[in-house]
Amino acid sequence: MGERDTQRYLDYLSAERGLSARTLGAYRRDLAVYAAYLREVGVASAVDASRQDLERFLAWLRARRTPAGAPYALSSVARTLVAVRGLHRFLVREGLAGHDPSAGLRGPRPPRPLPRALSLEQVERLLGAPSGGSTVQLRDRAMLELLYAAGLRISELVSLDVDDVDLQARTVRCTGKGGRQRVVPLGRPARAALEAWLVRGRPALRPRGPALLCNLRGGRLSRQGGWMVIKRHAEAAGLARDVSPHTLRHSFATHLLDGGADVRVVQELLGHASVDTTQIYTLVSRARLRHVYEGAHPRAHADAPAAAADPGGGAGR
Repeated sequence: MGERDTQRYLDYLSAERGLSARTLGAYRRDLAVYAAYLREVGVASAVDASRQDLERFLAWLRARRTPAGAPYALSSVARTLVAVRGLHRFLVREGLAGHDPSAGLRGPRPPRPLPRALSLEQVERLLGAPSGGSTVQLRDRAMLELLYAAGLRISELVSLDVDDVDLQARTVRCTGKGGRQRVVPLGRPARAALEAWLVRGRPALRPRGPALLCNLRGGRLSRQGGWMVIKRHAEAAGLARDVSPHTLRHSFATHLLDGGADVRVVQELLGHASVDTTQIYTLVSRARLRHVYEGAHPRAHADAPAAAADPGGGAGR
């Protein structure tokens, strides 16, 4: 496979699709694996690859082993196939190839992990971690309350401006994936935390723009800064496992469903384009119900009694 074609494809992904440097690096590595395989089987470039070559490549990927001898994760195989399919589509679109041998080729579907949600008690501990009255504590408390109250993504949170929050109506307006806007209600604790931040905290930082959440220099808080805020307070709250902004989003959705909210309502609040994406949280709730049942029901673990003999020797009436 020509390095020039690969680089053109990566340039396209960067300029037209806006992929991050990390994602581009993963694509580059995956395509290098594909190129090495094609050379090994005597195929000059991706332009010359056939459907049979792609099917054999997929089988080869699934048979690979790590240096320790373990099979590669299905997610890694699936990701490599995504990169390869994208390259072939690009070659056809640019007129560099006459057909796409990867069209319709399906890779393994790795099991989708259930979202990890905090318990109500853990959420309360996390929200209570920034308990002081300093400017930073006021900001962090407002940030955590807003993430949990509205189920925002971290990118949505740091993009908020002051005018996006309506304290009187207790709502926040945010822009999610695909530019879709939604308005999400806020609880009273979130409103109180935001009001304290806007009245006593934010002005002290002399903000240089309309950003709702500011860093210590008065600029807009970054995604990385938001991650660090949550990490710091999760450690202070004694939460052992990794806690991220998305953990609070998962907790928001799971607790709503646990409380009886309709999945369509949760879909709207999360800003999901399809209810299929939201359905994963119903599985979390069922798993939690099973866990509670197993721990609380007196006969959850009792052995089944032996079937009583039927004296009549026939089926029960």
